[in-house]
Amino acid sequence: MKRISLRGLTLVRSAVTLAVAALLSVLVTVPASAADPVGSITGLAGKCVDVAAASNANGTPVQLYDCNGSGAQQWTVAGDGTLRALGKCLDITERGTANGSTVQLWDCGGGANQKWVVSAANDIVNPAADKCLDVTGNTSANGARLQIWTCTGAPNQKWNAPRGGSTPPSNPGSFIVSEAQFNQMFPSRNSFYSYSGLVAALGAYPGFAKTGSDTVKRQEAAAFLANVNHETGGLVHVVEQNTANYPHYCDPNQSYGCPAGQAAYYGRGPIQLSWNFNYKAAGDSLGIDLLNNPWLVQNDSSVAWKTGLWYWNTQSGPGTMTPHNAMVNGAGFGQTIRSINGSLECDGRNPAQVQSRINAYQRFVQILGTTPGNNLSC
Repeated sequence: MKRISLRGLTLVRSAVTLAVAALLSVLVTVPASAADPVGSITGLAGKCVDVAAASNANGTPVQLYDCNGSGAQQWTVAGDGTLRALGKCLDITERGTANGSTVQLWDCGGGANQKWVVSAANDIVNPAADKCLDVTGNTSANGARLQIWTCTGAPNQKWNAPRGGSTPPSNPGSFIVSEAQFNQMFPSRNSFYSYSGLVAALGAYPGFAKTGSDTVKRQEAAAFLANVNHETGGLVHVVEQNTANYPHYCDPNQSYGCPAGQAAYYGRGPIQLSWNFNYKAAGDSLGIDLLNNPWLVQNDSSVAWKTGLWYWNTQSGPGTMTPHNAMVNGAGFGQTIRSINGSLECDGRNPAQVQSRINAYQRFVQILGTTPGNNLSC
């Protein structure tokens, strides 16, 4: 969709994000905090993730076993992304990323093979391998070795782990993103962009974030919110900030003209809807007269969210597919960028803005407890 977004602000935000990422990349693993949640991790048949023989020697296998309350079954979900027992970390043997790579106990070293995300869907994911903690052989027998495997959503990959306050389970009957997760994504958001407004808008597009596997659902939600984050400066701006552009969004060649006024069709809402023809098309689709009353998009939170979802689910813009189809059919996050603003950003035109969107997406999938998938850039 052709429009002007917050270019200068985005470039600054991108530079800050990259600088922070560079700093974080050199930090070592920090000790677990007393505030980190601690407890047993249960799986198949209610059995516990257990360190064999309660040994804290490097290389000790991690297995499934009857729960007994011992220290070998007490895991700390540390703030640095590690899972710890007996003073050491859950570790993928030989830094493996292939299906069947076993897990063990090892000194905490900060490697990617010791990083885990406990998801709202009760998966435990290693983002580096893009795989889930899994019980070998899908058996609940004592001593069954744990491994990593492609995430399938099967019972032998489901775990009940201790949880902190920042990532509670999402409501399965509502949006796959919980309100707490939404607030974590947008800590400085404008109150106009309410979670309740977003949830109220979801009924207009029931396939959104409810198509495919749990991983795909979370990836689509994260992808939509990451692009929205970029367009609005973190859900801060409701309307386009450059007022000099306002008169430019009236296409007089349309038979219906611009009944709300020459300067009435500027960017509004989470996807920065602009141009008279887009207000007309979105309004017709949603059953709302946005051509004559475009101000609804900046005055009604649910209407604003609906316009964003309209574009996401029905428009391909300068791309070849809708952003929704890009995510549910495996084309990847990069194709959502192309469909939203590819004519100005993709194919090397503005890599900093592309990276800004990617950075937000990677952060959001981590909050949602899943992995980003492939083809992140355009």
